[in-house]
Amino acid sequence: MLPRTTRPARTATPFMDTITEILPCIGVVLAGGLSSRMGRDKALLPWQGRPLIERQLAALKQADVTETRVAGDRPDYGGIADAWPHAGPLGGLEGIARAIAGNIDLLVIPVDMPLLQPPLLRRLRCEHPGARSLSFVDHVLPLRLRLDNASRAMLQNLMQQDDPRQRSLRALQVALNHQALPLDASERAQLADCNTATQWNEVTG
Repeated sequence: MLPRTTRPARTATPFMDTITEILPCIGVVLAGGLSSRMGRDKALLPWQGRPLIERQLAALKQADVTETRVAGDRPDYGGIADAWPHAGPLGGLEGIARAIAGNIDLLVIPVDMPLLQPPLLRRLRCEHPGARSLSFVDHVLPLRLRLDNASRAMLQNLMQQDDPRQRSLRALQVALNHQALPLDASERAQLADCNTATQWNEVTG
């Protein structure tokens, strides 16, 4: 069980978008989930002759990030274990935040979104450089997140909330004055995720 306290007033206050500094960007693959709905490890699903996690890392590298990291207990890929095991994407980001010092932008993608293409990821990396939190309309992920003292504090605060809705990426985005980019039809198709075997078969078929 996770020790939690309730701080509703603090999580309800969004940050103002006052960033002007352009920072290096680290690409992050979220790969710490249990894959319970898939029935087998999503990160190791075969995609065009290699594990899906390797495909996602390659897509981030082609999006011109400074370096790549894996969020999750993945020794074969230098993974950073989730700070809060089985706590979802927010627990994975908290682990990344503890492992990386200083101010940095994170370009965060899920391991189970195999149709993502580097040009779309480059768009997310480059547009609205002053945004603390940026994704595409109607999608929580992929996400660009400004990792600094303020967002680290907010991550810690949200993970201690009793309400599970506050322990979510969406709650983090709201708190950080999130912005969203529009999508055309071809871009939207890239955001198909594969949580189940049926969804995987639809994408790979």
